[in-house]
Amino acid sequence: MDEDERDPHKFLEAAMQEEKKKKKGKLKIFFGYAAGTGKTYAMLSDAHDAQKEGIDVVVGYIEPHARPDTMALLTGLEVLPPLEVAYHGVTLKEFDLDKALERKPKLILVDEFAHTNANTCRHAKRYQDVQELLNAGIDVYTTVNVQHLESLNDVVAQITGIIVRERIPDSVFDDNSQVELVDIDPDDLLERLKQGKIYREKQANKALGNFFTEENLISLREIALRRMADHINSLQLQADREKSLTSVVTAEHILICLSSSPSNPKVIRQAARMAAAFHAKFTAIYVETPDFNNMLQKDKERLQNNTRLARELGANTVTSYGSDIVEQIAEYAKVARVSKIVLGRSYTKRKLFSVQESFSERLTDLSPQLEIFLIPDNYDKKYVKPIGLQRYTQDYSDSMWMFGVLSVSTIFGYMLSHWNFGDVSIVASYIIGVFFTTFITKGKIYGIIASFLSVLLFNFCFTRPVYTFEIVDIRHIILFVVMFIIAMICAGLTHKVKEYAKLSAQKAYRLEILLATSRKLQKAADKYEIVEQTVAQLGTLLEKNIYFYLGNPRLNPLPFTYICNEALQNNFDNQRWVAVAEWTFKNNRHAGFSTTTLPGEKCLYLAIRNGEKVFGVVAIDMENQRIPAYEEGIMVAILNECAFALEKDELLKDQENASLQLKQEQLRANLLRSISHDLRTPLTCISGNAEVLLHNLNQMKREKAQKLCEDIYDESIWLINLVENLLSVTRIENGTMKLQLNIESLSDIVDEALKHIKRKLSHQPIHVEHENDLLMVKADGRMIIQVITNIVDNALKYTPQGTQVAITTRQVNDEVIVQITDDGLGITDEAKSKLFDMFYSAKTNAADGKRGMGLGLALCKSIINAHGGELTVADNKPQGTIFQFNLKVEEVRL
Repeated sequence: MDEDERDPHKFLEAAMQEEKKKKKGKLKIFFGYAAGTGKTYAMLSDAHDAQKEGIDVVVGYIEPHARPDTMALLTGLEVLPPLEVAYHGVTLKEFDLDKALERKPKLILVDEFAHTNANTCRHAKRYQDVQELLNAGIDVYTTVNVQHLESLNDVVAQITGIIVRERIPDSVFDDNSQVELVDIDPDDLLERLKQGKIYREKQANKALGNFFTEENLISLREIALRRMADHINSLQLQADREKSLTSVVTAEHILICLSSSPSNPKVIRQAARMAAAFHAKFTAIYVETPDFNNMLQKDKERLQNNTRLARELGANTVTSYGSDIVEQIAEYAKVARVSKIVLGRSYTKRKLFSVQESFSERLTDLSPQLEIFLIPDNYDKKYVKPIGLQRYTQDYSDSMWMFGVLSVSTIFGYMLSHWNFGDVSIVASYIIGVFFTTFITKGKIYGIIASFLSVLLFNFCFTRPVYTFEIVDIRHIILFVVMFIIAMICAGLTHKVKEYAKLSAQKAYRLEILLATSRKLQKAADKYEIVEQTVAQLGTLLEKNIYFYLGNPRLNPLPFTYICNEALQNNFDNQRWVAVAEWTFKNNRHAGFSTTTLPGEKCLYLAIRNGEKVFGVVAIDMENQRIPAYEEGIMVAILNECAFALEKDELLKDQENASLQLKQEQLRANLLRSISHDLRTPLTCISGNAEVLLHNLNQMKREKAQKLCEDIYDESIWLINLVENLLSVTRIENGTMKLQLNIESLSDIVDEALKHIKRKLSHQPIHVEHENDLLMVKADGRMIIQVITNIVDNALKYTPQGTQVAITTRQVNDEVIVQITDDGLGITDEAKSKLFDMFYSAKTNAADGKRGMGLGLALCKSIINAHGGELTVADNKPQGTIFQFNLKVEEVRL
C-alpha cells in the first residue's frame, strides 16, 4: 500500500471534507440546450416523486410558462408566494430567499438558475440565492441552458449571433452538483415551438427567425452533450482523487494577462476551457504600470469586470508592478513555472524605418519555453488604449510650466549669444529646458512638444535671418535634426526615470506597509490588539472609515473603528450594516459595495478568513469610490496577515489550555502517586501501634504505652498537616483560594504557629525574637500560620537534633521581614533552584526518617506571593539555612 494511503492525516482530511458535504445541501441541475426541452417539466416530475417518498418539498419559484402541461404539475406541491418588487412603475416577481430560509424545507425548486435579480434583492444573481440555500443545508432543484454557462458565452455568440447577458460561473455548475441532461430532438423542438407549446405565437415567430433555427439548435445540442461529458469526466477525476486520498499533481499551468481591452473576456473564457480540459492550474496576471492612475474610469471598470470574470472561472488572480509588461509576465512565468500562456490578438506597430516586435514575439524571445496561444477576436479595428488627451488639454499648470521653462531657456540663450558662447551652448540650454520640462510635468506629451518648440525657438531667435523661420544655411537643417533627436532622447529617458522612480516608491510604500503590519501584528499581545493594529493600518492605507467586527457581529455589535471622515460616520443605519456583516460572517463571502451581493450598500464587507474559518468582518466605507487595484492588493495582504495572526492567537490559546490541562493531569497523577507512597508509612505506624496497645495494654508498662501513644499522635499530626497542604494546593490549582485579609498581630501569628509544633520543641527548642511586639500586618492569619509551620517543620525535619532554630521579625520601611534560620547542614545550590517546585524533596535524610511529598515549601511560596510578598532561601553563616519572607505593615489608627 502507498504510504500516503496509510497516512492518518489524509484520512482525517477526507473525513472532514465529507462532513462538510453532509452539512451543505445538494444541488441538482436540469440541463438543456435551449428553452422548451422540458427542463422545468422534468424538475416538477422529480419533485412529485420525492414528495411521494416523504420528502418535504416546496416550490420556491417557477417561471410563468405558457405551457399548460408544465404548470399543471404545480398542483399538489406547496408554492411559496413570490417577492414583489416595484421597478420603474412595473411590479416584478422574484424568488423570496428570506421566506425560503425561514420555511427551510428539505427540498426546494428554484427555476432559471442564471436569472438576474432586481436591484433591491440581496444578491445580483439567482445562483447566489441558491448557494445560500445550499449553505443552509437545503437541497435545491434548478434549471439552466447551455448558453448560460460563462465559459461558453463566446462560442454560443458566434453560433447564434446573440450575446447572452444572464450567465453563471462554470464552478457552480461543476462543483459537487448532480446534472441531468434533458434532451429532445431539434426537429421535435421546432415542431413544439410552431404549435405554441413553448412561446406564444408572436414570440414563437420571432424566435424561429432568430435563435431557433435548425442549424443553431443542432450546434447547441452538440455543445451541451460535449459539456455534459466534460462534467462527468470532472466528477470521475474528483472521485478518483478522493478515493486515493492524494492530490493529482499536474505539470500544466496556464496563464492569461488581464487588461481593459474589450476582447479580454473572450481570452479569459478560452483559457478557462483549456485549463478545464488539461486539468491545469489557472492564473490571471495583471501588470500595473505607473500610468495606471491615468487610466480612464471606464477602462478601470472594464478591468475590474475582467478580473471578476477570471475569478468566477476559477483563476487565481495576481498583480505585478513594473513599467515593462512583457518583462514582468516573462519573469512571473519563469518563477511560477507556467507552461502555456493565452493571449489576445496582438498588433504590430509600424515605424518609419522598421517594424516593432509584437507582444507575443517579445514574449517568445524572453521565454522561449512557453507555449503561446493567440486568440482572435471579433473586433475589426485595433483597440486603441485611450491616453486621455483631455487631461493634457485641461491641465493648464503643466502647459504653463512648459512655456515658462522654454522662456527661461530662450532668455539664457540670449545671454549666451551676447557673451559669444556659440550655437552649441544655446542648443544645450534648450536641451536642458526639455529635460526639466519632462521632469516637472505629468505627461510624456509635454516633453515631445517641448522638443519640437525648442527647435522652432532656436531657429526663430538665433539663426540668421533672425525672427523668421527661413533657413538659409543648409548646416542649420542638420543642427535642427540633431537638436530635435537629442531633445527627444532626453525627454524619453527622463520620462522613464520618472516611471522607475514612481514604481520604486510604490514598491517601497507597499513593502513598508506590509512589513509594519507584520511587525505590529507579531508584537500584539492578544486578539484585541491584533484587530486594533489591523484597523489602524487599513485606515492609514485607504483613508476611509473602517469598522471591524471580531467574531459574529450579532453577538459583538460594537466594532473596532478607525474614523477618517467624521461627516460620514452617522450616515449608517446600525442594525442594517450589522445584519450585512452577520451575513458575511455566516456565509464566508464578501458583500456590499462593488460586489454582487447587496451592491447598493455604502460599505464593502470583507470576511477575515483562513480557508473555511472566519474570524471576523471588516466594513469599509467606500464613499462611492472603488479601491484602486494597487491599494486593493495591499489591503488583501493586510487582511491575510490579520487572519494568520488571529489563527495563531487561537492556536496559542488552545496550546495554553492544553498545557494547563496537561499540568493538572500531571499534578493529579503526582498527588495520587505521592499519596499512595507517603501515606503508607504513617498509616502503617498508626495501625500497628494501635493494634499493640489494643492487645497488650494491660501487660504493657506505662512508659512504653505512652511512647506508642506519642508515636500515634505524631503520625496523625503529620497526616493532618499533609491533608491541609493537599487541600491548599488543590485550591491554588483550581483558582479557588481566597485570602481572608484581616489586621493581625505578627507576634500572635508566630505564637499560634509554634503551638502546632509544640511537641517537637522539647528536642529542638525555637528561639523567637521580635523587634517590636506590636507589629501589625494585613494578612490571612490562618495561611501565614501554615507558612511558618511548614518552614519550621521543614527545618526540624532536615536538621539533626540539637540544632538551633530561630524566628526573628523586624520592620524595614513599610514592610516586615520574617526570618526562620537554622544552623544545620544547609542546602546545596542545586537544591535551592528546585526547592520551591512542587513534589521536589531534598535528598538529605530526614531526621524523623520520613521523606515529605514536596508540597510544603511550594505551598508557602504560593501563599506569600498571593499576599504580594516574596519567599527566598539563603545560606546562614557559618552554616545552616535562612528562609525569609516579607509582608506589608498595617498601621492601626485609634
